[in-house]
Amino acid sequence: MSAPSRRPEIRRRRTRKDKIVQLRKRLTAAKTDADRTRLTAKLHKLAVGSPGQPLLK
Repeated sequence: MSAPSRRPEIRRRRTRKDKIVQLRKRLTAAKTDADRTRLTAKLHKLAVGSPGQPLLK
């Protein structure tokens, strides 16, 4: 594969990784139980798309 054809894939991966990091930070900083469940649901939704990669510990 040439580099130009991989650019969108690399951008998607980087954006996804940044989003997961941001959600994990927000999850650790969450004060209320409602916030925790909402963020856990978002992380779970992302985890469904990446089998073999546990996003929640």
